[in-house]
Amino acid sequence: MKAILLGILASFFFAFTFVLNRAMDLQGGSWIWSASLRYFFMVPLLLIIVMYRGNGKQLIQYMKKQPAEWLLWSVVGFGLFYAPLSFAGAYGPGWLVALTWQMTIIAGILLTPFFSNQVIHNKIPIKELAMSSVILIGVAIMQIEHASSLGIQETILCVVPVMLAAFAYPLGNRKMMQVCNGELDVFQRVLGMTLASLPFWFLLSGYGIVTVGLPSSDQVLQCLVVAISSGLIATVLFFFATDLVKDDLQKLATVEATQSGEVLFALFGELILLSAPLPSTLSWVGMSLVVVGMILHSFAAVMEKKEEKITA
Repeated sequence: MKAILLGILASFFFAFTFVLNRAMDLQGGSWIWSASLRYFFMVPLLLIIVMYRGNGKQLIQYMKKQPAEWLLWSVVGFGLFYAPLSFAGAYGPGWLVALTWQMTIIAGILLTPFFSNQVIHNKIPIKELAMSSVILIGVAIMQIEHASSLGIQETILCVVPVMLAAFAYPLGNRKMMQVCNGELDVFQRVLGMTLASLPFWFLLSGYGIVTVGLPSSDQVLQCLVVAISSGLIATVLFFFATDLVKDDLQKLATVEATQSGEVLFALFGELILLSAPLPSTLSWVGMSLVVVGMILHSFAAVMEKKEEKITA
């Protein structure tokens, strides 16, 4: 239950990404800097935390053992996650990006056969998949309701990149958990992945300098807020939640499902900060299904915990 609550809290801070990225786009800022600056700002923030805890040397030594794995899965988990997500924000409102991002719930479950350990066989958790389907039905209802106002090209440019990000994030996260094998804490892992993904962000920012020029001071400030709220707080909370259940793929899928809370948080954020129009009755029905799906996941986790205590 603790992992689920941490996951929901992480979804609140992750929602800042969708709202602020949309705000930056409406103000003329480039998605390139929205993506790159977040990770540039994360480096000193995480360095301070890791060095204060005295774990910096251990992290560097650990990264030197498997540099190729760190580079590959960090680029997948961070680069191919956040760059497409920021790109999509330039072609659709935050609610649509947040809605499509919920594909990560199904993505995490479908990736289950590729990850196994001594306790859990590499099978797709059907029960969790069924409960996640309730969430996705709610997502689909809201998406159909609002996507009709967008053109086909804008919808494709918004939806397809987010679908890529939805698979890249859990894949990179799970692979790095295997690489770390529980020997690094969550702050070390996030810092290590941020450092290992820097070559990707340097290349992207170089492309940005050539094509769109330097970012405005307002965009830099907003990216700093995203780096703290989403990049640091939300990422650490989510990684800590997944670490708590890393040996149980069913529970891991449940924690990943808590990210559906981003839909509600992003919608309310746009209503308050961007003066977005109120959702229709059908949209509220969809959001209700999202909440029901989250409750089902939480209830299943609690019941499973009770069964474990009874059989112990």
